Amino acid sequence: MKTGKLIVFSAPSGSGKTTLVNHLLQQDLPLGFSVSATSRAPRGTEVDGKAYHFLSVSEFRQKIEENAFIEYEEVYKGAYYGTLKSELHRLWDSGKHVLFDIDVKGGLNIKAQYPENTLAIFVQPPSLKELENRLRERGTESEDKIQQRLDKSAMELTFSQDFDIILINDDLIQAKREAVRLVKQFLHS
Repeated sequence: MKTGKLIVFSAPSGSGKTTLVNHLLQQDLPLGFSVSATSRAPRGTEVDGKAYHFLSVSEFRQKIEENAFIEYEEVYKGAYYGTLKSELHRLWDSGKHVLFDIDVKGGLNIKAQYPENTLAIFVQPPSLKELENRLRERGTESEDKIQQRLDKSAMELTFSQDFDIILINDDLIQAKREAVRLVKQFLHS
């Protein structure tokens, strides 16, 4: 496959995009997951090349200079995240279309570069209150972190109209069905 299709799932943290992406990867679809690069250190049992491509800050900056990224962002001071062009080619060369679980800005950057080949889906929670409940139920973050994520989520929601589709995740079973339907329709178009 020379150039395949790109399916972007973006959403505020806690909207369910990772759950939907994992569900799609379990279906009988010709999809491969794009592993992002980051300059942050591995956490827990994260493995290089599986969770992320872990790079030092200088390695990341060198790849920026080499124009090796489709998109990248310095999310926090010294903490870069991005998508390597080599990831697309790795998946396309294996006959798969590329599936992304990526932040809102990154998703829109990919859509801007490959407008004809990209389906950009924004996964939206039913409300900010429900999003807050989901983040609290995780039990993995401090109050400050939860507030940070909620503030960022409010900003990210303003970009939803820039995506091809807004998928409201108020019923996970229905959202999974709809995600599969949308992706199948796009792959066959």
